Amino acid sequence: MSATVLERRSTEDRMPGPCPVITSRRLVLRPHRVSDADSIAQSLADFSVSRMLARVPQPYDREDARNWLQIRLSGSSPGWTMAITTRDDVHIGIVSLELRGESWHLGYWLNRLHWGKGIMTEAVDGVLDLFVRRMPDTEVHSGVFADNSASLKIQQKLGFRITNCNELFNLARNSMVPHIETLLRPEDLRRP
Repeated sequence: MSATVLERRSTEDRMPGPCPVITSRRLVLRPHRVSDADSIAQSLADFSVSRMLARVPQPYDREDARNWLQIRLSGSSPGWTMAITTRDDVHIGIVSLELRGESWHLGYWLNRLHWGKGIMTEAVDGVLDLFVRRMPDTEVHSGVFADNSASLKIQQKLGFRITNCNELFNLARNSMVPHIETLLRPEDLRRP
């Protein structure tokens, strides 16, 4: 077998398959569409949301959302980037699992109008449950800014443990911000 075939097979073994559609009690998690740009822009223009994300600039507008979607829809970004939608297909957030180097990383955000209702726990649980079933030996890395205790509670409820604390540059805040790194081992996943 050629080195190219072995390399391709190795990469395919590290992939969970195409971005699925996941239905939970209140939500539908689905691949993104170009038509999601306005909802994404509206959510991320809210500084209370973007300040908790490392790579989101402020101000954030529709063109930023379209550029981000173009990359995701091109298929060049390995992993799943799923729209969190209500049952009537209103885009309210994102959950992603991205392969960065050799490690899988979980990221997520939710429109501020939907905070405090357990929606993000429900969404992340659905994505992690399927991912762990498809990739049973794969650890998932994540993290939160230290002033985002709600997000850390979600991760800990699902079985993530804290592995490190450092500082990470936050584009929206334009500064270094204390950051807590977390890790989920597949056997530690807890279903709420």
